[in-house]
Formats: sequence, C-alpha cells, structure tokens
Amino acid sequence: MELKINGNKIFAPLKNKELVLTPEERVRQEYICRLVNHYGYDLAQMEQELQVNNSHRGQGKARADIVVWKSASAKSNEDAAAIVVECKAEHITIREEDYFQGYNYAAWAGADFFVTTNLKETRVFKVNKGKLPKRLEEIVDIPRAEDLTNAKKLKELLSQTKAFTRDEFSKLLFKCHNIIRNNDKLSPEAAFDEISKVLFIKIRYERQSDEGQIFSKERFVANRKSYEDLNKEMGISNATPFYQNLFERTKLEFANDNLFEVNDTIRIKEASFESIVKELEVYNLSRTADDVKGIAFEKFLGKTFRGELGQFFTPRTVVDFMVELLDPEEGEVICDPCCGSGGFLIKAFEYVREKIENNIQKVKEQIKAELLDEEYENSTEADKSIIEELFSQYINVLNMELDTNCESRLKDLSRNCIFGTDANPRMARTAKMNMIMHGDGHSGVHHHDGLLNVNGIFENRFDVILTNPPFGSRVEKSLKITLADKETNEDKIAEYEKKYGKEVYRKAMSQVNDNIGKSVLSLYDSGKLSGLTEVLFIERCLRLLKPGGRLGIVLPEGVLNNPQLQSVRELFEGMAKIILITSIPQDVFMASGATVKPSLMFFKKFTTEEVVQYEQAIAEAYEQVTDKYAEELATLNTFIADKNNPRSEIKAKKAELKVLEAKIAEEVKPIVKQLFDYQIPIAQVQKAGITTTGAECENELEELLKEYVPYRKEHKLWEATAKHYEYKVENNHLYKKLNDGEWEEIC
Repeated sequence: MELKINGNKIFAPLKNKELVLTPEERVRQEYICRLVNHYGYDLAQMEQELQVNNSHRGQGKARADIVVWKSASAKSNEDAAAIVVECKAEHITIREEDYFQGYNYAAWAGADFFVTTNLKETRVFKVNKGKLPKRLEEIVDIPRAEDLTNAKKLKELLSQTKAFTRDEFSKLLFKCHNIIRNNDKLSPEAAFDEISKVLFIKIRYERQSDEGQIFSKERFVANRKSYEDLNKEMGISNATPFYQNLFERTKLEFANDNLFEVNDTIRIKEASFESIVKELEVYNLSRTADDVKGIAFEKFLGKTFRGELGQFFTPRTVVDFMVELLDPEEGEVICDPCCGSGGFLIKAFEYVREKIENNIQKVKEQIKAELLDEEYENSTEADKSIIEELFSQYINVLNMELDTNCESRLKDLSRNCIFGTDANPRMARTAKMNMIMHGDGHSGVHHHDGLLNVNGIFENRFDVILTNPPFGSRVEKSLKITLADKETNEDKIAEYEKKYGKEVYRKAMSQVNDNIGKSVLSLYDSGKLSGLTEVLFIERCLRLLKPGGRLGIVLPEGVLNNPQLQSVRELFEGMAKIILITSIPQDVFMASGATVKPSLMFFKKFTTEEVVQYEQAIAEAYEQVTDKYAEELATLNTFIADKNNPRSEIKAKKAELKVLEAKIAEEVKPIVKQLFDYQIPIAQVQKAGITTTGAECENELEELLKEYVPYRKEHKLWEATAKHYEYKVENNHLYKKLNDGEWEEIC
C-alpha cells in the first residue's frame, strides 16, 4: 500500500476520499500504510477519526485518529477496539499531556494498546482499563495482525515494558561492559569507549527509524543481510562490515560535535556488538526518563572509572542542591569549565527546561479556559468544531516552543545557554552523550583545557557557573599554551564571529592566540601566588561570569582560610561576594573515590555598582590610614627625593618606606572590610543524601535550601536576567510577547 498525494490533497482509504494535505493528515495516512505494510492489518478492521467518550463508543466530541479492531467483524459488532493511534504533525514534539489525552481515547474505546506517533518518534503504551494512571507504562511494540487473537502473544507484548529503573539501567550497562571485557579483553576505560559508540548508534537509530522495533537484533540481522546482498550484487568483495558501516554513518551524523576521531572504528568483535544490541533492544534511550538515565549512567561511570577518573563525578544530591540554590532562569547562560560527565550541565538544563514546560502548560490551561468556556458548551456542533480546531492549532504551536528541531524557547536553551569543557577527551565525549540522552544542549561542550578560552567559553559571558574542578594538584610553570590550543577551523571561526560579534570573539580568542609559548599560569593573577588548580579555577570562573553572575563551586574544606593563601583570598574578595559556604561530610564523595573533605562555596561576582563601591572603600581606607602616617610618609619621601643625600642612606629610607607601605596596606584591609561589609552565611550539614557506599540517606541539604531561598530573596543577593514571555489570543490569532515588549503573531 502506497501513499497517494495529488497536489494539496491526500487520499484517505478508510474514508475512501481525498482530504486536504495537512502535516497531521500526512502522518495519519503514512501510519495507516505502516499498519497495512509492516503489521499486516486489513483496512476493513480499521477506522479513521472515530468519535469516542467515556460513556459509549461513537458518541461525544473526542476523536481518535486511527482505531484498529481484532477483525472486521469485531468492528461491525462494535466490540472493544484493540489499538488506538494518536497522530501529530512531524514537526510537533509530543508532550506528556498529549499522551494522557490519547490514553483516555484508548481507554474509552476499550483498547489494550495505545500508540502516539509523529513518524519521527513512535511510542506504544499498555492501557489499564478503568484506571487513570499517574504514569503511563510504555511497552516495546504493538502486535502484528496475526497475533491479535493470540492471548499468549498479547500477554507477552503487554509485559515487555520499556520503563525501567535506575538500578535496571545501571545493571544493563554493567552487563554490556562485561560482554566487551570478557569477549574483547579491553580495559574498563576502553570498554566504556566502545559502549559509548554503540549507544550513539542506537540514539541515531531512535531518531531516524520508522520501524516499530528500534535497533533490535532481528532488525540488525535483517539489515546486515540486505547490506551484504547489495554488496554482492554490486561486486564489492571488500566492503566494510555492516556494524562498522553503522558506526561510520553515526560519525557523520555527529560530525559537528567532534565526538569521534576521523579514523575511529569499533574495536569489538561483531558478536559482541550483536550481543549488546540484543541487551539494549527493549529500551528507548531517547525516551527513558532523564533522571533514570542520568543517575544510572553516573553510577556506572563512577564504578567503572573508580580511582582513575573518580574526581569527575559529583554526587547527584550535591548537584541538585547547587543548581537549585543558584536557581538559573530561562535566557541565562550557564557554564561548567570542568564538566566531567556533564552532571551540572544536565541538571541545569533540566531545571530550566522544567520552568519553560511549566510556563507553556500554564498558558495552555489559560487558553483552554478562555476558549472551552460556557459559551462553547452552549454552541452548535459546527461552531464547536471551529473552536476545537483553533484550540488544537494553538496547542500545536505552543508544543513547538518545546521542540529543539525548530526555532523555539527550548532550542534557545539547548543551543545558546549550555556550555562546558573538559581536558579529558573521554569525559568531554561522555558529557556530550549524556546531554544528548537528556534532551540536548551538547553543542556547547568542548574537549579543551578549562583554563583557556574556547569557542563560546570566554570572559564576561555567563550568568551562572557550576563546577567541581580538579583539586589537590598543581599547574606547573612548564605548562605552556601551544598551537594545539588555538582554533584553526576557518568555518568555525566564521560561525562564532557571526554569533558573538567579530571584535568580541577575536578579543576572547586573543587569550590563546597572543600567548602561544607562554605559561598558563601567566594568564592569571592568582598564578603569581599559587599553582593549585582549585585556586586557578576560582579566578577562571569569576572571570567567565558577567557582572552580578553567580558561581557554585566544590572546593577542599578551608582552602581560602589557609594562611598561606591569604593573598589569594584577598584577590577574590576584590572580585566577588561570598554568598554561602556549606560544609558537607567527607563521606559524600567517598563513593566516587575522593578522599578530601569538600565544601560548597557560592559567590556573586561584583556588579558594576559594587565594583565602584569596593574601589571607593579602598580609597577611603587608604585616605584614613595615610592621614595617620602623613608626617612619617612626607619625611621619608622628602629624604628620598633629595639627591644630595648619600645613596646608602636613600636606600635605607626606601626600605623603611616599603615597610611602612606594607604596614599601611595591612591596616587598610580591616577598614575596607568594615566599609564594604556584608553577611557571609555559613552552614554545616551532617548528612547529604549519600553514604560512603553510595547508598541513600537523610539529606539535610534539602532543608538548608528551604531556609536559604527566602534569605537570599529578602536580602536581594542577586538579580536574575531571565527572559519573560507572555501569550494571548486575540481575534482568533495567538500572539507572543517578546522581551522587548513587542507582540508577535505566531498562529
């Protein structure tokens, strides 16, 4: 069965007539073709746009896009349906509320299976009749036509759920990891690299496949045979093995992300690859809950790389606390210059995304209340249909705000607001993979030295920085900036010059370009005082922030109270306010292999106004102290200025002056603190949600957060630079109010 399109019309076989070719109608007819061609259903056992409600089939306003019965006779007898399909246009991202709406249609029709599709993404759910579930239960696939009357087969399909717990996912990853280690004798790190390749292939399949069963062993074997048969027909005897070919296509798909080297190949046997495909086939990574994937993935990574790379993994309870405390808003630009596996970036992305989703949901409810009001209920069926069509259009347009494949609020978040870098190539790749699995935001992640500027990551760019830098190590003077640190890709340079402005970007890149061969330490004021990585990264983060920007950073306990680092502390006190210090138990990080007791420090970079206030405080303090020593200073300076005095005595007086100036500087410090005084909240928690073994426990960070939020609001510790959007319906059109106050018609 083929799709029949004639100009702006499309033939609907279930209605036996041509319909207007809308994006949604095309999806509907293509899925009908799939039901016939792939699953073996007959048109006689299907119906299009069947009206259903919760009382009786065939009545009410709700219309199910496609309904399938066990047979043509079951349809004629008005028996309960078997499958209900809800279709959306291809550009529409299907949201949670859409699933529940369609689920209701399926439940009212008495179906066992409910399908949602926009062709790019197809999901299947089991229907628990008579229940309104809090969470829908996703399954692998719908039955083929010949299986609809097979009770055993149906029961088996309904039990093959795609939803899985963190532990299940973690166990699955370990199982795949062990397959590679046992079959291919690779190190834990190398084995992980191979798993990541297979996962990226799977993600590519999930994005592009139109088959009901995604990336299954059955499909792999069938496609491999087709591939090999085609090569035989074409007389190609040395073709790339099919699984390597899949990886080559995947590299092309993600070429702009620099995930893999050009010459990278899959380093495991085809049998190992096939076994992993088999393990993964019942799960859709693109649709598994983000918290499930993220936490399980981090657990897997932490155990796999314990010891060697343990410092890259910040416990989820700490990540959640730090992100929620700094409260990033839509439109704010976020960075982690030591991103590791991407924990902070993922949480920040999810946190802001939820704010956008909640706002869109609120707008939908408002529009629903306005349109489907009492006047609507008293309207004719014809008028109701017009209103329902308008409402559907508005909802579709609002859904597009949550689609990263078109210009939208969520795309702006994922492409323009999330940035990270890591010096370890494996970790950078892992962060990118993690971001993709969590919904996107990977394009701003780079493999690069976090202390050096790279595309999109440079000074005065960020509203929020969250990071857990490497500590306990040093940057030596011998570490030089090299040509390898310089961006040389002309296309990328042009892209970033266009995005950020030529002058801004060139100035940012001059940090590297103008300092080739120089020590990395020479770039930082703190580098003259200390080579400790944690110290350098505090300054790096503060430089990256915009005026008024916020920093949350994991540091060794008491690092800035170390007497040897007094000068470092004073440097930072002249750049930012400390808005919270939180001491957490050492065992929080033990599960990931860390041994140093950490604390969480939060800074707010000075606003332009605070810079002026701080400089005025210094000037006033110096004036007070120098007045005190005015006579002594005048005497020394007069003596030194008199060239008739003996050189040896001038030299001695210069030494005296130097001592006096140092004394003045020390006396100035407490006065500056008095003139530029502010509270520094300090908190200590005994339990932070995780034990030394990684088990869950009481989390006092949650209570601290509840206390801190009203405190920082009351004291107006910062002003977020959030984007605010409004929507309204006027004269049958939907408008969006932009930040500049202008209203734009969007539907």
